[in-house]
Order: sequence, then structure tokens, then C-alpha cells
Amino acid sequence: MVAGLKKYIILFAACAVLFMQNLPLSAQDFSGLARIDTAASSLRATDRGASLRLRLSQGVPWRAYTLDGPPRLVLDFREVDFSGLDTGDFVQTDQVLGLRFGMVRPGVSRLVAELAAPLALAQAAMTVLPDTGIAEINIDLQEVDKETFLVNSGVLRDPAFDLPDSAIPPTDPAPVLGDGPVVVVLDPGHGGIDPGAQRGGESEKNLMLAFARELRDTLRRVGGFEVVLTREDDRFVSLERRIAIAHQARAHLFLSLHADALGQGQGQASGATVYLLDRNASDEATRLLAERHDRDDLVSGIDLRGQDDVIADILMDLARQETGPRAEVLAHSLVAGMQQAGGPVNSHPIRRADFSVLKAADIPSVLIEVGFLSSPRDLKNLTKPEWRLGMAQGIARGIQAWAIADMARAGLRRR
Repeated sequence: MVAGLKKYIILFAACAVLFMQNLPLSAQDFSGLARIDTAASSLRATDRGASLRLRLSQGVPWRAYTLDGPPRLVLDFREVDFSGLDTGDFVQTDQVLGLRFGMVRPGVSRLVAELAAPLALAQAAMTVLPDTGIAEINIDLQEVDKETFLVNSGVLRDPAFDLPDSAIPPTDPAPVLGDGPVVVVLDPGHGGIDPGAQRGGESEKNLMLAFARELRDTLRRVGGFEVVLTREDDRFVSLERRIAIAHQARAHLFLSLHADALGQGQGQASGATVYLLDRNASDEATRLLAERHDRDDLVSGIDLRGQDDVIADILMDLARQETGPRAEVLAHSLVAGMQQAGGPVNSHPIRRADFSVLKAADIPSVLIEVGFLSSPRDLKNLTKPEWRLGMAQGIARGIQAWAIADMARAGLRRR
């Protein structure tokens, strides 16, 4: 039953629409959200693996598939409101290491279960009660070996569900600084299905979106800047696409904004910190931080198989011989600006690691941890609009100083 099931499961989106043509009008209204019945939904252990049951207020088009690295079950919907779902009550098996759910793009919701071991889709079905339109999805997951799991994993491309293609058509390089406004791309981390760090009822994705908007407004008030955000609302944007947006905008610099939290055993951290791209992390906590940023993207249901390109990596390393020193100057300028604004700034404010979001070879790029939600002081600061405004002004001054210095050095760089 497991072999060849993947393609069958992918077709459920179309089948759901055909099946519900005979249902009451309310069950066919896909413009509204289906709501999950948390009391009647669960993810439980079985003798063979695990069983997922979802009770929804109405039938919706959907699909289910598995991905590897790490092994995970992915369900896409058009669309489901998961409000009120508590992972502690919902997950009742140690076969599942983690669960996340939310919007991946407007009109599409996703639920991802990270699996402790390879579990293949053995059965998946939606039934809809004709008198009420209430729908129930039942999925059986069966333990299989790694090879069988890999053969039956992967997602068939479907524009009704998939994230926008990251391959934005090539554009001309950014104009020389001084020949127009400085184009700044601000990247508020996480979003949609990926909340980022969470502490005290606050989430990293919401705090960084608010801060990105405030920093954008600050730069616009200063004048001489064109500012683009990689996301304008609470949606998921893949790491690949964040870089592609910067290229499309012909950006002069790229700032990824975060407010992470360090877990137990990862040490203590507080104060703003600026990170530069480097294959070798400057310390263990930074290495784990970079791994978690990439893993957050991965476990949100992204299929990254076939993304490696050795030749492209070599060419990008050559390009970074120029952008690397420029990013270094940017990091120092940002730290100085934040210190002048009163910080607080970390005692080791510039660090290095292999952050995928910083891999735009032709754009000076840095990642700023504006603060750490695991620090009570930083958490309090990040929730205060007046503190965020002061920090935004400090970062804006840092960008201004960098742009002036970069224009002065432009004549010394290779043409």
C-alpha cells in the first residue's frame, strides 16, 4: 500500500472539490476558513506507527506528503484556521518530535509534523458529512525503512498550493551608490507557519515585523533611502526567496532582523548583536543559532533536495571577496549606531556563522539580533515602542555612516 501512494495523496486537492459538488453550498464555500475542532483532533501512536485525525468545520482542498532531512509529514490546505490548537494536547505520541502550523502564503495553510523516524503515508482520506458539511481527515503513518521513505517522499509541484518560485528573473546589478537612493532590503525574520522564538506571550515574527516597519519609516524620514521589506504581513517566506527579493529590488544592502532565544545549555546572551557570513562560526552558541535559523525553514515544509551547486558556490565565493569587506564595515557602523542610541549592545557585538539568509554574494548582508527573547531585559525592551524607535534611529545612523564610507571607497574597488 505504501509504494506509489505519494502521487495518489497529492491528488486529494482536486478530488475534494469534485466530491463536494453534491454538498450544501456552505460546504463548498472555500473563500472562508475551515476551523479545526481541537477536541476531536489528535495525533496518536498506533501499533504500526501513528495516526492523524483532523476534524474541520467544512471540507477544503488539501494534500499530504512526506519530506526528508529531517523526516516530516506535511499537510497543505486551502485553508484552515488552527486557532486554539495546543500541541501538548494534540500530539500524543513520541513518534512526533515537533509540530508547527499556520499560513505559508495567502489562502494556503500548512501543518508540519517532524517525525522521530521514517513514517510513510499508508492511508489518507477525507470524509464529509452531507448534512452538516463537517469534514474529517484520517491519515495512517506506517513505519518503513529509510530507502522506502525516500522513494515515497517529495512534493509534486502545484501552483494552487506551492510557495512562489524563488527564481526571480535576473535584474541588472544595483546602481552605484550615489546615483540615486540607497536601496535597503529589511528582512523581518520568520512569519506565517514559523513563529520564531516565543516568550511571555510574544513571538519573534510579530516583534520583528513591527520593528522592520518602524525602521523603514525612520529611514524614509531621514531621506535618501528606498526601503523594501521581504514580508509586509504575517506570512512565511523561504530563505531562498528572501535573497531573491533583495536581488529583484537591486539592493545595496540586506539586513535580516531577528530576536532569538537561547535554550538551556547554549549560554546566556543579551543585547544587540550583528552577524556576518562565515563558514566557521565564531563560537558554539552562534553555530547553533545559524543551524536553528536554517532548520526553521526546513521543517516548515520546504523541499531542498537538489539545491547544491559546487560551481555556483565557487563563483559566489569569488564575488564575496568584494562584498565581504563591505559587510564588515557595515557591521561596525551598525554597532556604533546602536551604541550611540543607548543599546544595549552585546559584549561581543560582531560574530560570524554560516547563515543561509546572508548568502547573496553580490549584496553586503548582515543579520541583526536586535535582542534576545531569552533575556528578560531584552524582552521588555523589544515590547516597548519607544525603545524600538530609538534602536531604529541608531541603525539608521549606522546605515548612513556606512553609505558615506562605501561611496568614498568605491573608486578603490575593482571595476
